Parts: sequence; C-alpha cells; structure tokens
Amino acid sequence: MIGTQSVSVLDEILSGVRADLAERQAAVPLDVLKERAQRAPAPRDTLSRLRGPGVSVIAEVKRSSPSAGSLATISDPAALAGEYESGGAGMISVLTERRRFGGTLDDLTAVRAAVDIPVLRKDFLVTSYQLWEARAHGADVVLLIVAALEQNALISLIERTESMGMTPLVEVHDEEETRRAVDAGARLIGVNARNLKTLEVDRTTFGRVVHLLPSTCVRVAESGVRGPSDVIEYGRQGADAVLVGETLVTGKDPRTAVADMVAAGAHPALQRDPRCG
Repeated sequence: MIGTQSVSVLDEILSGVRADLAERQAAVPLDVLKERAQRAPAPRDTLSRLRGPGVSVIAEVKRSSPSAGSLATISDPAALAGEYESGGAGMISVLTERRRFGGTLDDLTAVRAAVDIPVLRKDFLVTSYQLWEARAHGADVVLLIVAALEQNALISLIERTESMGMTPLVEVHDEEETRRAVDAGARLIGVNARNLKTLEVDRTTFGRVVHLLPSTCVRVAESGVRGPSDVIEYGRQGADAVLVGETLVTGKDPRTAVADMVAAGAHPALQRDPRCG
C-alpha cells in the first residue's frame, strides 16, 4: 500500500539519520561543537534577502535522491555553488544527508567558504546537536521538516535555531502541516511539491496551501521547478522564492540555468513591494 510504503521510506531515512548522528556525537562532543560554532562567521540575514521584489532562486547542491537515485557526481561542490552564485542565486542549499542523498557536512563547509550568499543545511534535523553542527559548518539556514517532527519538537527546534542566529526553513507538504508550521511560529515556510507518500511531484500543492500562509511569511516553492516558466507560475501564485535541485545538477550549464530562472523571477508581472514583518 502506498501509505504504508511512504511511512517506511521516511522511517528508514530517519533511522539512518539517527544512526549516523550517533556516530558523529560519539566522535565530536557537544562542547567541542559549540566552540567551533562560536568561531564561525555570523549568520547572514536570509529573510530580508528573500523578501525582495520578484522571485529568488535557491539553488541546490544535490548528488542523489530517493526518488531519482544518482543525479550527478559533483566532485567539487564549492565550484558548483560558485556557478550558482554567479548566475544570480539568492541562496545555496546543500544536502548533507549521506545515505539517500550522498551529501556530507564537508560539502557544507566547502560551499560556505566559496560563496557570500546565505547557505542552507538541508537534512533531516531531529535534535539540537544537528543545529550546532550546521552553525559550526557555516550554515545560515537549516531545514526543519514538519512531517519528521512532533509539534513540541518543531517549536523547540525553531526557537533554538533562531536563538543561534540562524533561520529555520520549515517544510510542509499539505494543509495540516502548513497549519502546524504557522502555529509553531515559522517565518520562512517551504511548500514541497514532492508527496512523501508517493514520491511523485504535484505542482498544484503550493497553490492549494498558499492561502494558509500569512503575508508576513516568506514563501518558498520546493521541487518540480523545471525552468523559467515554473518560476513565473509559482511567483504568480505568491512564491517569494523557488528551490531548484535536480534541474540544475543534471543540466550542462548550471550558471546559465540559474540566470534564466533569476531573469524569470524578475519578470515585471512578479514585481511587488518587499514584505515587512
């Protein structure tokens, strides 16, 4: 059954994440991690950047995924991130989950050192230890997935993230999760078009839940962005930013691909006054 399969996929991912996390916790005590985090450069102001007119592009460093398998080798994530920045990306997303996405925290460190724009640690975060990891490796933003967290844990991790100076990108997939994110106080909310139950992309998801997002929230459309036309469509529906992964890492010219999407996001029809709040 699809429902049973979806739960097992998420459970398997989280099980692997926790196993890898336990190894890292054994190797690097929290006190050491906190010292490293204190030496890291101050987090960048992400919300102000994404609140600007038009639709920003968040470009992703992504080697593989559970839905598509291997996507790209990416031997030099820093160089790829540099191409994204040169193309006008407003933020870089870095997958750090190892088993299903082929990422590492070293990728995050390398990207942070290579670009001047905000960097997102994209992973399955379930404990505050992972927040300290993110900060120690230079992250400005961390992903918090509503479907992977109980409400009290979600609220706690949002508050802890903000107390550390970072911004939580809270990811939702449906109306119920959207309400949970808003109730938890999220100010940056990503609507993922990839269904956790089927792993298929439904580009109508954003349009179905956007009315539940306060105007003070920064709204991100995630997954299924194939090119400039999708950027424009999401922008018309109210997106402040789009997160793009597979399209960029599987293409031949990531800089140009990002630049084309950035140009689409600057379309006159999408220009609006920056939001406050």
